[in-house]
Order: sequence, then C-alpha cells, then structure tokens
Amino acid sequence: MLAVHSENELQLTADVLVIGGGPAAAWAAWAAASQGVKVIIVDKGFLGTSGAAAASGNGIMAPSPENWEKVLSERYRVGKNLANSRWIERVIEKTWLSLPLVESWGYRFPKEDGESVRQSYYGPEYMRVLRKNLLRVGVQILDQSPALELLLADDGSVAGARGVQRQHNRTYTVRAGAVVLANGGCAFLSKALGCNTNTGDGLLMAVEAGGELSSMEASNHYAISTAFNATVTRGVPFGWASYTDEAGNDLGGYINGRRDPSFLPNALLKGSVYARLDRATPEVKAVIEKSHFIAFLPYTKAGIDPYTERVPVTLVLEGTVRGTGGIRIVNDNCATKVPGLYAAGDAASREFLAGLASGGGGPNAAWAISTGQWAGVGAADFAKSLGAHANERVARPAGKAGLRSPLAGRSPSSPLPTSETFDSEAIVRGVQAQMFPLEKNYLRSEQGLLDSLAKLETLWQQVQENPKQDTVRDVEFSRRAAALTAVARWAYFSALHRTETRSEHIRVDYPETDPNQRYYQATGGLDKLWVRRDWITDAIATPPVQTTQTTPSVSKL
Repeated sequence: MLAVHSENELQLTADVLVIGGGPAAAWAAWAAASQGVKVIIVDKGFLGTSGAAAASGNGIMAPSPENWEKVLSERYRVGKNLANSRWIERVIEKTWLSLPLVESWGYRFPKEDGESVRQSYYGPEYMRVLRKNLLRVGVQILDQSPALELLLADDGSVAGARGVQRQHNRTYTVRAGAVVLANGGCAFLSKALGCNTNTGDGLLMAVEAGGELSSMEASNHYAISTAFNATVTRGVPFGWASYTDEAGNDLGGYINGRRDPSFLPNALLKGSVYARLDRATPEVKAVIEKSHFIAFLPYTKAGIDPYTERVPVTLVLEGTVRGTGGIRIVNDNCATKVPGLYAAGDAASREFLAGLASGGGGPNAAWAISTGQWAGVGAADFAKSLGAHANERVARPAGKAGLRSPLAGRSPSSPLPTSETFDSEAIVRGVQAQMFPLEKNYLRSEQGLLDSLAKLETLWQQVQENPKQDTVRDVEFSRRAAALTAVARWAYFSALHRTETRSEHIRVDYPETDPNQRYYQATGGLDKLWVRRDWITDAIATPPVQTTQTTPSVSKL
C-alpha cells in the first residue's frame, strides 16, 4: 500500500487511536484521555465542521428521569421486539448525565424558567465545543487524515492504523494499544447533507481485521428532500405538508389519522410528488424555522414560499447513517470481536437501541454520546493492560481491496491480473445504481436482491485489481470505492436472508412480520459472504420495562 509515498511517512504512537470526527469520536477521545492515556484522533475532514452532526441541528434522546420509563417503552416498541430494554435505559441515563458536561465546556443550551433545556443541539456550535475540549485535555488531532486500514499484531489484536494526509501528500502510521472506530455509517455518496464523509470505511476495516457486522439489512433509510436541491434531508417541516401529484390531486397517505411511512416511496414510484407546508400554523412556522432553519435555505435561495407554493420532493438514501446496521459490539464497553478494537456511534450497529428501525435524530445522537464514552474507556483500559511496550509489537497492515496490487501474495499458479488500474468513479456509480433506486433497495425481493448482488460481485472483483496510487487522493478514492462495494454486498446479502418485513426492512415477497424471526443477523466475509442468526432469548418486554441482565442474551445458530 502507498509505496509511492512511504518515503516521507509520518509515524506516531498513542495508547488509544480514535478514527472519526463526529460526536461519537469526540466523546470517545475525551473519555479515553480522561483515563490518563495518550490519545490521537484522526478525521477524514476537519473535526468540528465535517460530518452529519456538524451540518445542522439535531434532537437528543435525553429525557428527564421522570420520563425515562415512557421514552424507554416507546423506543422498545419501535424496535418491534428486537431492541434491548437494558441498553435503551443505559443510553438514556448516560446521555442525560453527560449533557451538563457539554454545558461546562462552554455550550449554551436554551433556558426555560432559568433551567437548561438539553433536548437538542446546534451542530456547528456543539462540534466546536467538543473540539475545543479535546485540545484542552491534550488529545492530538489529525485533520484531513483519513484512516484507510488497521494494523494487527501477531496475536490478532489491533495495533494501530495507517492512512493518508491530504494536505501534506503523505502517508501516516499511528501505532496504538487500542483503536476506536467511530467514523460513521455509509450513505453511499448520496450527497445527503453532511453524509459524504460516511462511506463505510470503518465497516470494511473491522471485517478485514476479523470483526463482524450486524443488522446490515437495516441499511436502506431514505430521507425526504426538495428535488431541486436534494441534499438537505431534514424531514420535520414536512410533517405539516400536504402532498399532490403532477396534476394537483391530493395524495392523502393517512391511515387512522397518521401518515403511512411507506406513502411517499410508493407515491414516488408512480410519478412526481409535490409538497406544500400548508398545514403549519403560525406557531409551528416560528418553531420549525428556528430549529430547522437549514431546511428553509433552499427555498430562500430559489425564491419559493413553501407554505403557499408546491415544491417537488424526492427521497435521498442515508443508508446506515440513519439506519441501524454496523459493526457488531459484544459487551458493555462496545468492544468488537477483535481484541483492542471498539466501535461507537453510527459505525456500530444500533440494533440494541432500535432493532431494525431508524434511530435517526435524537436516539442516534444519544447513542453517539454514550457509546463514544463507553468505547473510549474500554479502549483505554485495554491499552493499559498491554503495558509500556504495547507499541513495540510486530504489526502487519490488514487492508486489502483498493489498497494493494493483487500481485502481492499471489501464488505462482494464480493467473496474472490485468495491468490496468480500476476506475474508482465507475465503481461508485455502479454501486449507486444498485443502492439508490427505491424499487431495488426500499421494496426488496429475492430476485431483485440476487440480481443486484450479482452486479455488486462483479464490482467487487474489479476492486481486487490494481488500485490507482499516483497521489494520496487516488489511494483514498480507490479505497472508498472498495468500502462502498463491500457495504452494499453485506447489506443486500443480509436483506436476502431475512425473509420477512420488519421496520425499515421491506420484502415485497414476504410482506408480514414473522414473530419467529426474533434474531439479529451477524454478517461478514470479504470474498465469501456469510450470515449467522444470533437468536434473542430475552423475554419480550411489556411496559413497564424492567430488566436485570448484564448483557444482551443471544444464542448462535
């Protein structure tokens, strides 16, 4: 990998390396540093301004204690018997206890009757405060430095990571006792606001190191946006919209007084859909324009009054960012199957919190705060257990597709690969052609999934060939193409094996929820994919929800 640039490689050491630049990564780095260890955090962008959280405001699932039981029960209900009540309670409590820290670091929550209202945050300011706090506690930040592969010690434990620094046109290596993957989910470069840094890199790195993924069938979350500027995916204002077709006919979409979640996708499959926010009262307008002001910028720029004029709308794929699937975590400290490797935020599977439903918004914000801290502490403890010479371990790079020529490690009997480099942009377009269409990814069927998997398999074979490595950007883009392809394969392979409709996973050939499919689906593999059922043996909770288990109880088939 990166042999062209290895002569000026930056080499660093740390106890804990955190990969990512959003809230989960920032909380993980702070929590690890609070344990008295040396922490380095590397971000694909500029920590504080890149990523989905920094793009706008967001709610936080942090109710006051008297409302915990109510919120817990609702989250469990939404999870349709796949969520874990103990984890939901852990997340709520940890988040509620953590937000005063943010205030002590300088963030100003709004006040009501002299009391702070910690129910949402303004992304740019929130992330600025988190970055400032990391610098205060001595965390070393490498911006514009995407990590591309993990390092593994001889015993299979994680020993650091390698990546590239765009601005210095060089590679870097960070040797570390433990690593936290908090570099987000995968939105397949759909241009959803703040999500183009979320390309599934962490998921690929985890699997290459020997880790597993889980609930990857919950990878098809779409968000509403205006069709003329399909980037701002803030759906709250559209809760006060009426919808019409091209001819102006009312599309309705209500069942028992509530709008059917599948209404808009099904309507878009039939033709153009228009929205007008004419159901909003003056009081509602004041609130949504303040709290979701970024959603109104496209209207302002286009000179459109969304309350009186119809605007075309579309759905933008957010994949696992507001979906659920991700790296499988195996204990309360968010460890993965790989010793020394931890996962947090959207990089980790949120199945314990949401089942196969979306945790987008407040739940995922709380998940980032809580899992970030648990992973950071877990990583710090693991690094300490290795002793003073942890970074002297012999280590090898784990990365494969998109990083190395297939000549490396080729047996004499293997056929010679082509000398041409693969086209990263063409690979990305090929993946998007399978993942973006509603008729492929939203309304799934066995034949459709098999057809897409065949095409994705062809793309996967292409990214095994020679990656372009003339510049660090070439290396980054080749690796990104491999990650997108890998995530798409895992998503559809998992979807193929869950033969039911549950939450956001819709199978048109299996339209009912099967109560006998109460399990999580672990998945992984590179050239050969696999799926395993992790059966949930906890009793189905009924309100009030009370559990005493220390870990989610699953058995494997």
